[in-house]
Amino acid sequence: MTVTAPVASEPRAGRHLQKRDIMPKEGIHPKYDTIAVKCACGSKFETRSTHKGDIVVEICSACHPFFTGKQKLVDTAGRVERFRRKIAASDAGKATAKAAAAK
Repeated sequence: MTVTAPVASEPRAGRHLQKRDIMPKEGIHPKYDTIAVKCACGSKFETRSTHKGDIVVEICSACHPFFTGKQKLVDTAGRVERFRRKIAASDAGKATAKAAAAK
């Protein structure tokens, strides 16, 4: 005896059509076409969008400091160094407490 599962796109026999069985309406969705994206650095790539025409951006993944590894921390009033000292002291304090508890 062979049992076959109903195909998902076909409505089941004896049941009313449900929303999941009906495809989206034709002609109501915006066009999703290929467009070109141009960056100020000269980089160009293609993507798909509902936007009409090309897109011009000021910064992209090819020139953004985070993605290129050239990101710098801006130290205002020594806060970064103070934070690093605080963490180092905290780690040292935990190691001292752990050593004392082991004795």
